[in-house]
Amino acid sequence: MLREKLKNYTIILASGSLRRQQFLKDLDIDFIINTKPVDEIYPMHLQGTEITDFLADLKSKAFTELDEKDVLITSDTIVWLKNKALGKPKDRDDAFNMLQSLSNKTHEVITSISIKTKHTQKIINDTTLVSFKKLTNEEINYYIDTYKPYDKAGAYGIQEWIGFIGIDTIEGSYYNVAGFPVHKLYDELLRL
Repeated sequence: MLREKLKNYTIILASGSLRRQQFLKDLDIDFIINTKPVDEIYPMHLQGTEITDFLADLKSKAFTELDEKDVLITSDTIVWLKNKALGKPKDRDDAFNMLQSLSNKTHEVITSISIKTKHTQKIINDTTLVSFKKLTNEEINYYIDTYKPYDKAGAYGIQEWIGFIGIDTIEGSYYNVAGFPVHKLYDELLRL
């Protein structure tokens, strides 16, 4: 459905995330991947969706020249716990501490998407509540050593082992927790 609507556009996904790439494929969209390095630093006063909106926009600014028919998609996801953003862990200790802090608690997963053309930009976001059971140190260590979640906000992927055994409930979009609120992206692309 979207493929026909977008056939005259060049959809550019600026993400190295295999999950995000798969989601676009699953939407039956033709796209190219083009990533540019960006220092993901944001002003410390920003909170929650302000952070992901800022970072999705920052990633889009790395693309200074867009053609008339280009549609650039950039995105950012954080885990938000007790008014603190958990991004990607720096190392094993950081991953362990993040997972321990999420154990037996409910947190928010926030993802923002920037959809930018030569003349317009729209930033959308989505928030999902995720509740973890109490995780043992053995479970955390097993997950980190087996799945190496260093490329994931909050040091976990809901679609991996830790999600199977550790997540009690989610309220909101599963796909948002996996890194892309696909339903919202679809609606925006329909409006192009």
